[in-house]
Amino acid sequence: MRNSTRSAVDPFIVMDVMQAASAAEEAGRHIIHMEVGQPGTGAPKGAAAALAKAMGEGALGYTVALGLPALRARIAQMYGEWYNVDLDPARVVITPGSSGGFLLAFTALFDSGDRVGIGAPGYPSYRQILRALGMQPVDLPAAPENRYQPVAADFAGEDLRGLLVASPANPSGTMLDRLALTALTEACAANDMSFISDEIYHGIEYDKKAVTALEVTDDCYVINSFSKYFSMTGWRVGWMVVPEDQVRVVERIAQNMFICAPHASQIAALAAMDCDDELQANLAVYRRNRDLMITGLQEAGFTDIAPPDGAFYVYADVSGFTDDSRAFAAEILEKAGVAVTPGLDFDPARGHKTLRFSYARSTADMEEGIARLKAFMAAR
Repeated sequence: MRNSTRSAVDPFIVMDVMQAASAAEEAGRHIIHMEVGQPGTGAPKGAAAALAKAMGEGALGYTVALGLPALRARIAQMYGEWYNVDLDPARVVITPGSSGGFLLAFTALFDSGDRVGIGAPGYPSYRQILRALGMQPVDLPAAPENRYQPVAADFAGEDLRGLLVASPANPSGTMLDRLALTALTEACAANDMSFISDEIYHGIEYDKKAVTALEVTDDCYVINSFSKYFSMTGWRVGWMVVPEDQVRVVERIAQNMFICAPHASQIAALAAMDCDDELQANLAVYRRNRDLMITGLQEAGFTDIAPPDGAFYVYADVSGFTDDSRAFAAEILEKAGVAVTPGLDFDPARGHKTLRFSYARSTADMEEGIARLKAFMAAR
């Protein structure tokens, strides 16, 4: 069959790395996974218990497109608890993961051919979703001195219809503070650009709380998910916060694209929001892993790294060792039994000189992986 030009999106390289790692495991090797941004823990126990109870009480069917009212209200309550933001639950939209949120946001805000700025390095699926929708992603090379986060000067004169930022960021783990977020939102407003804030890693911060864009403006789309802090990747449930006049716009699209997010996942998500002790215990593991990873990578020779404020990644410049990060990652997998992600996923122009290391798995795995990396680098 003939394919559309929109379908010609790039592969998600980290998934290819996962496949290679899986093949190695099937061949009998023990692989340490530092490639994928997936918590090593499952959904909170309270979430599973709540779903089991609901399934015993009756069938689960469609919900309204905007999501369960109780879940929307609980998310709005969280914004008061975490950020002291008074949020109307009517502005909260439950989505099939953050990916569903991006589809809704891009469809609601942009027309075919519109140019949308994304920071590079950044999550690769932003670029591919925009392309699949017939829009033009515009990579904005973020400077190391700006901690790999975009600044207004990066998109001056680019004729953009929108800007998408992430804080904490993937792959760098760096965050935008209130001053930086304010400067970006004001620059977007001055240029009639829509502003989208990806806040999927909120809750996974170490030295200071992440700032939500809702603290500085209501004229934005905020996208989040239960995948990371709430450890529910496979449940495919997330949320958006949109301006009041955008709710019906998004609702109409959601009704037709998705009908609704999975009912079962929404029930589990609601319960997960009150599992604080378990979630904070997970965060303590990530904090320990971060310290091990930063020290261990530096001892292995990976000294040029972005200091991660949040999420569970370290982004390293490896130009002193290679100019082909994909081949380097393959060599590390083959010789050290450690799966890592080439930077090409996140920055097509400069990613051939970078790697991303994830420390989302158990501390024991991180210790073993670091030991293997040290041995690999010493033998090179």
